[in-house]
Amino acid sequence: MRIAAALIVSAGLVVSLAACSSSETADPNCDPIPSGAVSQSVKVTGDFGSEPKTDFDIPLTVPESTQRSVVIAGDGDTVKAGDTVDVKFSIYSGNKSADIAGSDWTSEETAAFPVDDTQFLPGIVHMLECTKVGSRVVGVVPPADAWGEAGQPDLGVAGDEAIVVVVDVIGIEAPAEPEPTPSNVLPKADGVDQPPVEGMPTVVLADDGRPTVTIPDTAPPTDLQLAVLKKGDGAVVADGANVTVHYEGINWETKEVFDESWARGAPSTFNTGQVIAGFTQALVGQTVGSQVLVVIPPALAYGEAGTSTHALAGQTLVFVIDILAVS
Repeated sequence: MRIAAALIVSAGLVVSLAACSSSETADPNCDPIPSGAVSQSVKVTGDFGSEPKTDFDIPLTVPESTQRSVVIAGDGDTVKAGDTVDVKFSIYSGNKSADIAGSDWTSEETAAFPVDDTQFLPGIVHMLECTKVGSRVVGVVPPADAWGEAGQPDLGVAGDEAIVVVVDVIGIEAPAEPEPTPSNVLPKADGVDQPPVEGMPTVVLADDGRPTVTIPDTAPPTDLQLAVLKKGDGAVVADGANVTVHYEGINWETKEVFDESWARGAPSTFNTGQVIAGFTQALVGQTVGSQVLVVIPPALAYGEAGTSTHALAGQTLVFVIDILAVS
């Protein structure tokens, strides 16, 4: 399977079909993101499960939010938020029309995509939601729903271009039983305490390492701010590595926790390229055993208000991250 590290984060007629040429039978309990003029302008041909042939004008117009069109309508189960789906996929640069990442379409191997926009690119997650198994969909994803203004240099994606994503939804994986925490994963950050950084949120830890974060009553910073709270002496996190972390995310403006692994009772493992750009910057170069505090502006999170459909668009995010293992 040919999947770029920066992501993980996928009509049988031999004629030219516009991306909007098929339609799914709607699931009344699920509301997919709409098709639009940009996604409809992308022409995709080829059989389900075979490598698509994709054609669009370049540079492709960047839509305000992700657009999704159905190329081949399946009739299987409906993908819901929280599922893990088995897919084949191709991703193209909207500026160059080049195939920049994707599956080996000659292999039977599939990629597993988490339908969770805290673990994976929001645009791809939202184009998968409400899609039926057996469908081929094409999405046009703006920067705000992908890697933000930073782009993804490893894939040659600029911060101002859209990406085109063609996905064949092969199946939905059965929920996995929770696995025991491996012995090489730290229970919590065990590094040496570091001096606090003035102006940053304050963090108080419970005995189990779970943080309580107090955000100052000031305007959020406009640039990414990073403080090492504990300095570990373990392995260094490289770009593209898989990391196991405990984390808590807080909205600076509302001061509310919007996501955390401690509440789920187990750490999370993901590739450094699966997450928002600011989270990646907070991890890469740090050491196992460290605890970091990062303040991430919208441009390095889910985009500015009005440029993304994500609920956290326009928000400054604060994360406390315990780095527990790396592979």
